[in-house]
Amino acid sequence: MTVWQFLAVGFLLVIILGALLLLLPISVKEGKSTTFINALFTSTSATCVTGLVPYDTNTHWSVFGQSVILCLIQIGGLGFMTFVTVIFRLVGKNMSMTKEKVLMVSAGQEHRVDMRRLFHRILIGTLIFEVLGASLLSVRFIQEFGVGKGLYYAVFHSVSAFCNAGFDLMGGTFGEGSFVSLTRYATDPLVSLTVAGLIVIGGLGFCVWDDLLECRGNPKKFRLHTKIVLAVTLVLLLGSTLLFLLFERGNPDYAQYSLGDKLLVSFFSAVTPRTAGFNTVELSALSDSGYLLTVILMFIGGSSASTAGGIKITTFFVIIVGMISVFRGKSDIEIGNRRVHNALLRQALAVFTSCLIIVMTATLVICALERDNDVATLQAVLFETVSAMGTVGLSLSLTPTLCTASKIILILLMYAGRVGILTIGLAFAETKTTAKIKKPVDSLLIG
Repeated sequence: MTVWQFLAVGFLLVIILGALLLLLPISVKEGKSTTFINALFTSTSATCVTGLVPYDTNTHWSVFGQSVILCLIQIGGLGFMTFVTVIFRLVGKNMSMTKEKVLMVSAGQEHRVDMRRLFHRILIGTLIFEVLGASLLSVRFIQEFGVGKGLYYAVFHSVSAFCNAGFDLMGGTFGEGSFVSLTRYATDPLVSLTVAGLIVIGGLGFCVWDDLLECRGNPKKFRLHTKIVLAVTLVLLLGSTLLFLLFERGNPDYAQYSLGDKLLVSFFSAVTPRTAGFNTVELSALSDSGYLLTVILMFIGGSSASTAGGIKITTFFVIIVGMISVFRGKSDIEIGNRRVHNALLRQALAVFTSCLIIVMTATLVICALERDNDVATLQAVLFETVSAMGTVGLSLSLTPTLCTASKIILILLMYAGRVGILTIGLAFAETKTTAKIKKPVDSLLIG
């Protein structure tokens, strides 16, 4: 089994195990029942840290079911191979070279590194951020729900936010119905900024954390990957915040807020599509510009080898820089005083094009399947498919109304989005040796 097949099959096995656990009677609250397709959908969404749900997490699942979902989120967020490593360490066995290479690939490392050190940093870093996030959230949640429930809510939402999952327990909590997410805390800086901070940190990626520690925060020593991720993340966050502030200035839901609150809501709206799934404002009330901006951010996603999805920041950046190089008539892609191999541009374009084709095809098919569903407008379906492919979890309340075939399509999109198009392609592609004799070159008209 190849490295890529090991990763693809590993995630699949975790999803199936999670679905079987969620089918148990103990996983649901009294009077509730779960179909296999919805258990599979929920397990896929949790393992692929997406957040799209057919049932409201708090009103449908019991504490046991919610715990299963939380475990799946943690496994999916850190990566299947990290937990394989935990098992090997616990039983006192050494990993084979193949499994060590799989862990290295899943953590975003191109060259052989000290896997024990990397493994410890991933686990310790995750523990620190999730405990810190839970501590901050507990200040608000203990105040509202009491000590026991408040701590449980704090831990659940901290893990969900750090892993960019978007699952929440707010449905029915305040008598506001299901699927309300964090709308109650739209103007609460403690909850909004804590959740947003966890989303951003989780979306930076393990290799970025490692580089920051190795370089002790000195920007001059950062790898090119780290510099690009940090710079593009900052530009996207600041730019999107200002655009949301501009686009939604006439939104009736924003009229009730002060300028400071509008800035907070706009910042959260800029963070969560990359790729967390929480929302503090009603998504159906977004302007057309705000809707399209959200779709674009969901499609881009976060950093490679992180808890985020999407085509990834570096993919987006390489395509933009490569496009500029072509327009300037340059044969090389230059970034500062470095040159990027053209093979990276081909990979980036392959990821972008394949994701775009898959999303458009899925949207087309679901629209055809849901032609009698009044909720399944083109806008709602496109939003849902991009959200699934980008493992975001934001929704216009379409998922619970979909038929089985449409849910299967979203399941496949979530799986492809989390495992990665390149990983799936390399896992199932036929391996061929390069021909010694190359075919003759011809030309096509472009543009």
